[in-house]
Amino acid sequence: MNKSIENVSFKVNGKRLWDSLMEMSQIGATEKGGCNRQALTSLDRQGRDLFVHYAKNVGCEILVDEIGNIFARRAGKNKAAAAVITGSHLDTQPTGGKFDGVYGVLAGLEVLRTLDENNIETVHPIEVVVWTNEEGVRFSPACMGSGVWSGNLDLQQVYHTVDKDNLTVGNELEKIGYKGSLPAKPRAIKAAFEAHIEQGPILEKQQKQIGIVTGIQGLRWYELTLYGTPCHAGPTPMEDRVDPVQAMLPILQNCYQLAYDNGPWGRATIGDIQTMPGSPNTVPEIMKISIDLRHPEEDVVKSMSDSFIASVDKYCKKFGVEYQLEETWRMEVTEFDPLCIDAVTTAVKSFGYSSMPMVSGAGHDSLYVSEKVPTSMIFVPCEGGLSHNEAENAQSEDLEAGANVLLQSMLSFAIV
Repeated sequence: MNKSIENVSFKVNGKRLWDSLMEMSQIGATEKGGCNRQALTSLDRQGRDLFVHYAKNVGCEILVDEIGNIFARRAGKNKAAAAVITGSHLDTQPTGGKFDGVYGVLAGLEVLRTLDENNIETVHPIEVVVWTNEEGVRFSPACMGSGVWSGNLDLQQVYHTVDKDNLTVGNELEKIGYKGSLPAKPRAIKAAFEAHIEQGPILEKQQKQIGIVTGIQGLRWYELTLYGTPCHAGPTPMEDRVDPVQAMLPILQNCYQLAYDNGPWGRATIGDIQTMPGSPNTVPEIMKISIDLRHPEEDVVKSMSDSFIASVDKYCKKFGVEYQLEETWRMEVTEFDPLCIDAVTTAVKSFGYSSMPMVSGAGHDSLYVSEKVPTSMIFVPCEGGLSHNEAENAQSEDLEAGANVLLQSMLSFAIV
């Protein structure tokens, strides 16, 4: 017999959710208390196996598609009805934490467990998804599973993507036993939700328990290669050098200035700089630099990108440095579905949680999912705003609150 969604005493089991998170965190546990469970490794397989075990225990049907996305499906009264889905990812950074991604998966699992133990029959099926390779660490690009599923990435091209050991995605999927036969494309889906730790400090600073996520900011990733003339640090006069570092410095300073000029939401990150030959007494012959620019407004992202590209050309010409500039990934500014946002807002109010609307500063699988399905996200605070870090931490009561909001948001779509 169905119970009313308006019965707000109907909540998840916070301790059970926490215990499941801690059990999953033992797979790939690091000495500093984090997790290293990179995509398509044996540890990733173990994490997937544990999730499948959990889901089967509440009677779910397990579906695996061609790119390894896992769908744990709880049947609804109307078998032909479009599903309401939730989920995130189980893969981590090399020095990742216990909650990034995995919280969204196990919060979804807790929704299934809560419905099962309360004998709630929904009209629409409910599915919890584990998206493949969200982090993009071992295999690039990030959000690979949702990217293929949404049609943004080509399946065959992704299959042939290699890691640093020249191992392919396709072969590694087969090796871990998660190269499925279900077509990697959307089926009938009514709505999608993703619960996640914020990965930033805003909720904690504002003392809010829930972030009602209205969208995801835009992003541009570039790889800049600068070409110099290698020469000895001592005998070669400064005016006779072709030194890529001299061009790099004002280019990167301009990146940071663009972020500050477009504050408070502008972002510029220089995450990787490589020099070759990498000798302390030799002017570099080649420099490779990664640049990440972000902002939640599309016209501002474009303006920042255009200014960055112009500065590269300006300063490379000034210092006589040849260059190659490649845009390696982009996320367009994403606005989530108003009805899904309203469902989250209503759920938050029903529980009396403190909250605020916000835009996600990080990319998530929901970016690609939202192109095909009405979508929103639910954020909870993380300690000190730390994520992609072994010290990543979240409070059990916040995780429980986010899962309660997820449960009620999904039910608002699944019972009618």
